[in-house]
Amino acid sequence: MTPRDDDAGPGAGPVHTHDDGVIAIDTLTAGLTDVTAGYLIDAPRPALIECGPALTIEAVLAALRALGLGPTDLAYLVLTHIHLDHAGGAGDVAAAFPNATVVVSEHGARHLVDPERLNASSARVYGPLFDRVYGACTPVPADRVRSIADRDELDLGGGRVLELLHTPGHAKHHLGVFDPDLGAVFAGDSVGVQLPGMTELRPATPPPEFHLDAALASLERYRSRAPARIYLAHYGPVAPADAVLDTAGAQLRRWVETAEDAREHARELGLTGTHELDHVAETLERRCLPAAPDTTAPDTDDRQTRIRLLNDTRANAAGLLRYLHRRDTGTLTELG
Repeated sequence: MTPRDDDAGPGAGPVHTHDDGVIAIDTLTAGLTDVTAGYLIDAPRPALIECGPALTIEAVLAALRALGLGPTDLAYLVLTHIHLDHAGGAGDVAAAFPNATVVVSEHGARHLVDPERLNASSARVYGPLFDRVYGACTPVPADRVRSIADRDELDLGGGRVLELLHTPGHAKHHLGVFDPDLGAVFAGDSVGVQLPGMTELRPATPPPEFHLDAALASLERYRSRAPARIYLAHYGPVAPADAVLDTAGAQLRRWVETAEDAREHARELGLTGTHELDHVAETLERRCLPAAPDTTAPDTDDRQTRIRLLNDTRANAAGLLRYLHRRDTGTLTELG
């Protein structure tokens, strides 16, 4: 396999090889670069971590072919969780690489085999974006799925393994992937989102399963592995890991506290339903987000589109409100 940087050929997402050998493949989510990355681990048994949505999966497959992977070469597709921007094209990858095992949390495996409920709930959450950006998750044959329990390992050959950690908080079916050879964590959405052009790390707290205590515990699980860097699905490596994890935890607490304050203020004003949600989202925007970016920058429109697509404040507010309601009514489960 011969890695190439930047341009992997016609139809392929951009490819970049990082200094530790991790190969990032842009999934071209929504037709934009720098939104979601898949990460290829070059080993005797290669593993792809994340594949992106079904609508742009051909860009990922073209990049893998350009990197020299033949149909029988990919050993694993590892999914940090089953949200469509990470796992929507899993069935297509399985079809293109018939020897690959699709690796997913035991809490999400059945939804890859029969994605009817996943697709229906995603369509409700994403609205018009479901058809424009993501597409329906393509099913994976049951005999191609490996259901992962906490601390299971993947053998990449040559003495190299990946450790898989159950890291709920963002979603109950979230896995973190630790590569001890690299000292790297592939964190999916569990550490947050920091797209190019974003000046700070932001939490990802969508409904229906955000859980503050679980999210904070997951950050500590990563810290216990003493990683050097963390790979975000949205977008790229961040370091030093300890500082990133500190920031992620502080941001989670800040956003929850702000949402709780805003909810109480909304109640004082007599706001309910969508009016309450709007008030909480506006308060988060005002208190927790940096000043508006320079609108004269040439990529401002694309940058704001990326941020709205993957870290929309209103969606985060909805997840925070659901978490607060379930916490206060005693209906919050251990996983969300």
